Amino acid sequence: MLSGLTIRGRCLLAAGVAAGICALVLDERDLLRVSAFVIALPLLALLLASRTRFGIAARRHVVQPRVPVGTEAGIQLHVTGSGRLPVEGLVLEDNTPHALGGRPRFRLDSVPRHGGTILEYSVTPTLRGIHHIGPLRTRINDPFGLSEFERELAGRSRLVAVPRVFQLTGLPAGSGLGTGDDGTTRLRSGHGDDDTMVRQYRHGDDIRRVHWKSTARRDELMVRVEERPWHGGVTVLLDRRSAAHRGSGARSSVEWAISAVASICLHLHQAGQQVRLVTEDGQGLTGGTGPSDGGHDDDAVLDALAAVRSSPQRDLVATRDPGSGQELIAVLGETTTAAVAELTKLRPQETRSLALLLDVGAWNGENGGGFDPQQTARRLRAAGWTVVVVDGPKVAISDVWQRLCRETTAPESEVAT
Repeated sequence: MLSGLTIRGRCLLAAGVAAGICALVLDERDLLRVSAFVIALPLLALLLASRTRFGIAARRHVVQPRVPVGTEAGIQLHVTGSGRLPVEGLVLEDNTPHALGGRPRFRLDSVPRHGGTILEYSVTPTLRGIHHIGPLRTRINDPFGLSEFERELAGRSRLVAVPRVFQLTGLPAGSGLGTGDDGTTRLRSGHGDDDTMVRQYRHGDDIRRVHWKSTARRDELMVRVEERPWHGGVTVLLDRRSAAHRGSGARSSVEWAISAVASICLHLHQAGQQVRLVTEDGQGLTGGTGPSDGGHDDDAVLDALAAVRSSPQRDLVATRDPGSGQELIAVLGETTTAAVAELTKLRPQETRSLALLLDVGAWNGENGGGFDPQQTARRLRAAGWTVVVVDGPKVAISDVWQRLCRETTAPESEVAT
């Protein structure tokens, strides 16, 4: 209870107690009466401030509940007064997390009883995530400034800071993405009299799958494609392992990867593709979302990426096939030899898989750091992947996507070298 006293109130209370002790020692009744009054004054002020209903109400409105990182979001506070007692010198403070900036403070000389007043401020999220604004608090003082109580006027509101999305152009060739159809349709049509599905031989293919009749007709090695169920669309794989990335905060390599995945997913939606977003453990962040229809699918992807957190998992594990035969685009951090083997298991054999491999040492100012992205890229290419190495945080996501599109236009024998 006494914690509500201000410094002035506590000093007055201490002075009254000291005066009372002196009055008892000196046997001064008049001083004792003064002491009783001085002690009673802050206690009565404390009781009055704690029991009085000032009738103040407030609500918060987030104008833009979903904004990209680095973009301003407007906040409105509607404050109304309905009590009989006048409220003057009201100080309001809205609690905002550090990622949204400092706490805004407002001082109101008076609160109108009818219509109230509107206070506005803006926040700029510096970190991706789901942020909670509030509660909105104020301090109620007695007229003498002897006591002070903190009261909550409005609860919490949610603000979603989604990853930055960059405009991409073009689609990778040779995998079906450029036509809006699935990449295996062409493989399943008209190869041989027995209608066997065949494709060009790739390094690592089992020699027992060579289709000799088609090989003789085309004068190049052709292999049979084992038919598997096709569910259509594209799977985008996000490598979010903390051990695979470098840097901290908004400038870390994992944030670059999340922004790249968001840009790719939204670009594929706009191109009419069905997209499924998964993480390095095969767990889906979103289901198979269809082509963009008014932004609902895009919002689902952005909300999922806003909430995603780094994984403590040390290495990439192919717990299950994340694509179920879909085209596969992976955005990878530091990738070990064991992780390359796991990625090879994930890659659908009858389609072309694509990867953005981050040179994560560049995000931490490291020169190498034990991870050689070029060597890893060669291993992935030998396993049938089309790979583009991202050299550092200053590389634009749109430029990396253009490089990936150019790589897929080259003959497969050239890409693998």
